[in-house]
Amino acid sequence: MDLEARSLQPNVKAVLLAKLREYKSDLNNLKSEHKRLASANSNQAARDDLLESGMADAMSVSANQRGRLMMSTERLNESSDRIKESRRTMLETEELGVSILQDLHQQRQSLLHANDTLHGVDDNISKSKKILTNMSRRMSRNKWIISSVIVVLVVAIALILYFKLSK
Repeated sequence: MDLEARSLQPNVKAVLLAKLREYKSDLNNLKSEHKRLASANSNQAARDDLLESGMADAMSVSANQRGRLMMSTERLNESSDRIKESRRTMLETEELGVSILQDLHQQRQSLLHANDTLHGVDDNISKSKKILTNMSRRMSRNKWIISSVIVVLVVAIALILYFKLSK
């Protein structure tokens, strides 16, 4: 999540990084509380064992406390397992997100390259169209020139024949 937050726009990035720091501090607080409770539970169990040996009526109270302590420890262990599972899921999701971002980056690069190539082809087509248009104009002009030369030659031959035959 940290990598993904850092790759976003600056205004969104600051908010997400602040939330991420808050979540990390909450996680560290929960871990320290868990350690404190786990050590307190072990000390409490040793204390209960010592007190239990001296008091017969305290035995029932101690058993009740022990039962509650066991239930609390079990709940704490279940919560720890859920936190570990959530952390594992979060890491897997983060890895998947990084992979997707890398794929998207590669696809973006491919699209940019294709766009550049397309613009190059478009420029070449425009140049080719201009060249073909110029060639067509020259061809038409050359046809008119050749036709004019042929007409002049035919008129000149006709005049020469007319003067030669009329004398």
